[in-house]
Amino acid sequence: MSLINERQDFSTIADTFLLHGSMQSPAFLDGRLCAALGLHDLTAEAWLEEVCLTLGVDQPRDEPSAERLLGWRRQTLDALASTELNFEPLLPDEMFSLAERAQGLKEWTLGFLEVVEDAGDAPRKKWSEPLREAIEDLAGLAAIETDIDDSAENENDLFALTEHARMAAMLLYTEQHPGTPQVEQVDETPPSTH
Repeated sequence: MSLINERQDFSTIADTFLLHGSMQSPAFLDGRLCAALGLHDLTAEAWLEEVCLTLGVDQPRDEPSAERLLGWRRQTLDALASTELNFEPLLPDEMFSLAERAQGLKEWTLGFLEVVEDAGDAPRKKWSEPLREAIEDLAGLAAIETDIDDSAENENDLFALTEHARMAAMLLYTEQHPGTPQVEQVDETPPSTH
């Protein structure tokens, strides 16, 4: 079975980065990936080129690595376009400390915002007010304190911030790709009474 279809998680992608001599967290690149897919349908070739450039290599070192990196893109695109709205940013999971998870979220946000900023003002003019606000709020998220203790309160706060980032990415994708995913639209006109 092809690795492209396997579920990619943070640790798997981080291990693939290590295989290429990079200690960089995949979170920053995942933020870039989510924004790029949302804004302009990043091709598989362009994605592989961006990852290799980031890792400082000409190409993936072997076929399994290439398949994992392409699987990461496919998994993200499928989740953003899914009617189940089950997209999740590629971030450190519970195996990591809360501080490491907060740092991952911060890096993801910085990557996401970098692509949005690079796109300029043209796409923004068509955005809804909720999307504009969600993107503006991400700027604050990019400045979060990451040196936090493991506590239930911090865990809840980090969950809420991660949920905000997740929703911003899905909102960007759905607004830039009308009809994908097929989600119910709420009719805002009040029912008429006769």
